[in-house]
This record gives sequence, structure tokens and C-alpha cells, in this order.
Amino acid sequence: MNTIIRKSMLSVAGLAFAGGVFAGPIAAHANPVDAKPAAVAVQSAAPKPQGDQSRITLNDEQTANVKAIIAATKKAGLPERAAVISIATSLQESKLENLGHLGDMNDHDSLGLFQQRPSSGWGTPEQITDPAYSTTAFLKGLRQVDGWQDMPLTDAAQTVQVSAYPDAYAQWEQQATDLVGQYWNS
Repeated sequence: MNTIIRKSMLSVAGLAFAGGVFAGPIAAHANPVDAKPAAVAVQSAAPKPQGDQSRITLNDEQTANVKAIIAATKKAGLPERAAVISIATSLQESKLENLGHLGDMNDHDSLGLFQQRPSSGWGTPEQITDPAYSTTAFLKGLRQVDGWQDMPLTDAAQTVQVSAYPDAYAQWEQQATDLVGQYWNS
């Protein structure tokens, strides 16, 4: 039995040596000045988006609302993940449009970027339709969710929003992540 193990180990060592002898001369002829660093994959700390993803093309108003959400998130001292959750929530609730009263199409008395309701204590109609105020109100609710930083986006958003469609937020995570990546440092 020892002979079999010893022969196997010698075979592996021989292959390693032969590989080194073969690769050594090739590597020795490489010009270190022309050498380029190998690409290294960096794994993001953010969770992967869940499920099928949706995407819309934004107009100037919607882009301005993205920037307002990011500015309010920074002012609140919260990280990029909070902005991603906020933007994804607004994409689901209003497609990043600051909605006023929609008449018969209105969901109760919901207004603004996050479809917040004055009757539910989110603020006055004027406050709710102010992007900075409505984002700050959403973020205040998000801060009250234990572990929001580590939970799936749709769970964090749903805990704040209490929507009839709790899983709908997840479809906007990739676009929200892309938007935060694009505008966070601008």
C-alpha cells in the first residue's frame, strides 16, 4: 500500500516539475515591461437582484427625481443601499414621477414619488409631493426596519410601504443599482 501511495506522489511531483520546466522557459521570455496585470473579479457586497428585472427609459423629470432621492439619502447620512431601495420603491410606486392627485385613477389619496398617503400620516399633500421630503419620510421608515441593510430589497421596501403587491419592488433593483452607481458621485 505504501508503494502505491509513494508512486502516486512521485507521479504528481513529476508532473508538477515537468509543468514548471515547460512553463519556466516560456515565462522567462516574457517582457515584464509589457506585462499587463491580470483582471481580478471583485464581488459586490450588495445582494443580487431577485427575479426578472424591469427597466424603463427615464426623462429629465425622472432623472431629476433620482438625483433628489440620492441627495436626500446622503443628507440623511445613509449608504448607497438606502438610495437603491428608495429608487426601486419609487420606480414601482410612480415610475419616478412626482404624482399629484390622479382623480378616479388614484389609489386612495396616494401622492408623490412613493405614493404616500396624507391620511396615513406621511405628511400633507404639499410635503408628500416634495421629492426631498417624501424621500426623507421613506428613509425614516426604512431606518425603523431592523436589519434593512442585509435583507432583500423587496422585503425592506414592503416593510415601509405595506403594499398590496409586496414582491413587485424586486423587479427594479438592477435599474436602481445602476442609477445609484451612475449618480451617487455626481
